[in-house]
Amino acid sequence: MKITEVKSQADEKKFLLLPLSIYNDDANWVRPLDNDILSVFDPAKNKFFRHGKCTRFLLESGDGRTIGRIAAFVNDRTSAKEGQPTGGIGFFDCINDQHAANLLFDAGKNWLAGHGMEAMDGPINFGERDSWWGLITEGFTPPPYKMNFNKPYYKQLFENYGFKTYFEQWCFSLKVKNRLQEKFYERHAQVKANPDYHAEHIRKSQLAKYAEDFRLVYNQAWAKHGGGKELEQKQVQGFFKQMKTIIDEKAIWYVYYKNQPVAMWVNLPDINQLFKKFNGKLRLAEKLRFIIMLKQNRIKKLIGLVFGVVPEHQGKGVDSFMIVEGAKILQHKSAYEEYEMQWIGDFNPKMVTIAENLGTYKKSHPCYLSIFVRPHQRI
Repeated sequence: MKITEVKSQADEKKFLLLPLSIYNDDANWVRPLDNDILSVFDPAKNKFFRHGKCTRFLLESGDGRTIGRIAAFVNDRTSAKEGQPTGGIGFFDCINDQHAANLLFDAGKNWLAGHGMEAMDGPINFGERDSWWGLITEGFTPPPYKMNFNKPYYKQLFENYGFKTYFEQWCFSLKVKNRLQEKFYERHAQVKANPDYHAEHIRKSQLAKYAEDFRLVYNQAWAKHGGGKELEQKQVQGFFKQMKTIIDEKAIWYVYYKNQPVAMWVNLPDINQLFKKFNGKLRLAEKLRFIIMLKQNRIKKLIGLVFGVVPEHQGKGVDSFMIVEGAKILQHKSAYEEYEMQWIGDFNPKMVTIAENLGTYKKSHPCYLSIFVRPHQRI
């Protein structure tokens, strides 16, 4: 077996095509769009290159077949984890062979060590946490757009190498038509009795308004109270414009108190259900097919992206009020059959409780950590 670093276009093509040989017998796998994968490793398209660096490796068998791949990356803004310089590995795919996997993990580890790292998270993304993050260990269902998918044996490959769970991630799912627990309706009634509160779904004709309402809620619910960075108006407006084509107006909800936004629930159709038919390509022909199928309501799964209530209105039933108001429409006036929330970390017990109370079932995809230099081993 031989490890080589991705240097040429031919290498990049091998990196891109390897998963086809791993998942060709798996009906649940959805081939990611080629351009989505390539953009992660393109400095012109991935802003993380401004404060980080990455590389990719291929593993070849003795007869020249590509049998594994891995990417390794350093994000200078997040590499200091509790005093332990930590990089990341991701986009790992490999045959069911521990020796082969170890060679790939070693390649990532050695490259990271050469850049001053002492540990590595994985599998993660060289980018935001909303994409390609975590290893599926429970619930091998078709993945939503830009979410990882892997073979069940990957868990043993990681853990046998020495990776330990750093934090747990759960995606919660339910049938859209299922009736909610009674306590949701009770809390909904209490909030609805207060005329200062009202809920509404968005209108594309007022997209700029709802984008600004999103920013206001986010900056109160997360940035100001979690040590995060506030979202800027231009950034959010651009995000909503990008989403406009796939937005279902009746799937994005806000709660207002005296006409000020205090809660939001953002859901999008699972466009991976359509992309599965495109075999990784999104050229003009596929784009036209995509728009037609989108208008034909071919998507049966809804993905929950963001759910939040500003601190001043938490614990008052606003979350239940918003969920029930949305359910009135989604359960009776939509074609959706499944609902899946994007991952919630074990460090967010409030959201985990809300998700579990909805009567959900979950799939697990933890983020692993491997420490290869202990503090006492530092020179």
